[in-house]
Amino acid sequence: MTREIPVVLVTGASRGLGRGMALRLAELGMSVVINFAGNAAAVKETITLCEKRRLERKQQFLPIRADIGARGDRYKLVEETLKHLGRIDALVNNAGVAPRSRVDITKTTEESFEEVLRINLEGPFFLTQSVVQYWLEQRPKPLLPDGFKIIFNTSISATAASISRAEYSISKAGLAMVNQLWAVRLAEEGIQVYELRPGIMATDMTAGVKEKYDKLMAEGIVPQKRWGNAEDVGKAVGALLTGAFPYSTGAVIYIDGGFHLSRL
Repeated sequence: MTREIPVVLVTGASRGLGRGMALRLAELGMSVVINFAGNAAAVKETITLCEKRRLERKQQFLPIRADIGARGDRYKLVEETLKHLGRIDALVNNAGVAPRSRVDITKTTEESFEEVLRINLEGPFFLTQSVVQYWLEQRPKPLLPDGFKIIFNTSISATAASISRAEYSISKAGLAMVNQLWAVRLAEEGIQVYELRPGIMATDMTAGVKEKYDKLMAEGIVPQKRWGNAEDVGKAVGALLTGAFPYSTGAVIYIDGGFHLSRL
């Protein structure tokens, strides 16, 4: 009997943490929609890497260019996924941006605030709404253990105040509540919802402040004393989607080397 292949939509999957997620899902035998905003070279590389790691030839890795912060692009992303792959079994809301400039909160601009919240908060909320409507209206048969799943990738900035990028912290705090809201609404539908909360991660977003964080790391800001990476996050996504946490909807999964722990 031929195994049906689950389809996972990962936003912002062409590089960074999203790429780590896509690669892990390829290893686990899933098809992946690799959403990207504009870097065609990066998405091509991600697809090549996924193809090298896939379990079965039937797995597909579909690139779809879409701006999560744009209403029309969100609709396109869902429609194109269903058109080409026929289903969605999980949504991983990973795409996000940092402010274009780190400035003191007294200098935060309305333009930056609106841009960051549009992409980091409004986008995931309404993309999730579209996917949920598909599940509740079409009632497809789930292919993942224990049903359909949604993951929100937030940040330790959801609770750790960063006054040089206030709009980013606010967007991630808001997304943490979005996780709770959808978890409560969808529990009775048998759909699990989770929040991943990464810490100091080695990505393009932190490349410009590497020296600062290297110093903080040496001083012990992270108990495990190392940077997090895309593989760490990919493993967490893989565990959630393969049913390792069936009774934990709404849970916050820290991937921060112990950063969140209170210490004396």
